[in-house]
Amino acid sequence: MSIRWGDIATFSTAALSAVATAGAWLAAHRSAKTADTVARIETDRWHADLTPQFDLDLVETGNGQALLNVHLGGPDALRRLDEVLIAVGNDDKDRTVVHPAGNVTQDDVDAFVWGPFRFSPRINGTDENGRGPEAFPLDVGTGQPRAMQRTRPARWMEGKSQAMWQGENAATPIRLILTCRRGDEEWVIARHVDNPPFNPQE
Repeated sequence: MSIRWGDIATFSTAALSAVATAGAWLAAHRSAKTADTVARIETDRWHADLTPQFDLDLVETGNGQALLNVHLGGPDALRRLDEVLIAVGNDDKDRTVVHPAGNVTQDDVDAFVWGPFRFSPRINGTDENGRGPEAFPLDVGTGQPRAMQRTRPARWMEGKSQAMWQGENAATPIRLILTCRRGDEEWVIARHVDNPPFNPQE
C-alpha cells in the first residue's frame, strides 16, 4: 500500500498543530502557576508588613497586683484590630504528671500558671485560672490596661511560701501570646515582659 505525499503532509501538519497546542497549554499553565506564586508571595509580604506592633508595660500597684498596659503602636496601615486575645504562658519545663498523687491531677497542673504572674481571675472576663482575659478590639495608637497579679504556690505545694515560690521564678519572664484578628487575617505574636523584683513584704 502506498501513502500519498498529500496524506503525509496532512498528518505532519496535524501533528505539529497538536504539539503547538500542547506547548501553548503548557506555557499558559506555567504562566498561571507563576502568577499564583507571585500573588501568594505578595499576600504573605502584605500580611507580614501589617504584623501588629505592641508596647507592653507592666506596672505594679501593690499587694501583688499589677496592670499590664497593652498599646498597639502600629503599623499605621493596619488601622485597627477587631480582636486582641492575650494569654499568659508557662515556663519551659515538662509538666506531665507521671505518677499522679491523690491531691493533684494532670488537669490541675495544666490549669495552673507556671510563671511569676497571671491575669486577675474574673476581671475583664478572665477565667478562674488567670490564663487570660476575653478578647477586645484596639485601634492603632491606643491601648488598654489588663489586671494581673503575682502567682502563688499551688494548693498541692505544701510547705512552700510565697517568697519561696516567687524566688524560684525570679529569673522567669512573663510570657505572653497575643492572637490578633482583623477580618479574615490572623497574627499570633509571642512576647516576653520583664518580671519585676519581688518584694517579700507584699
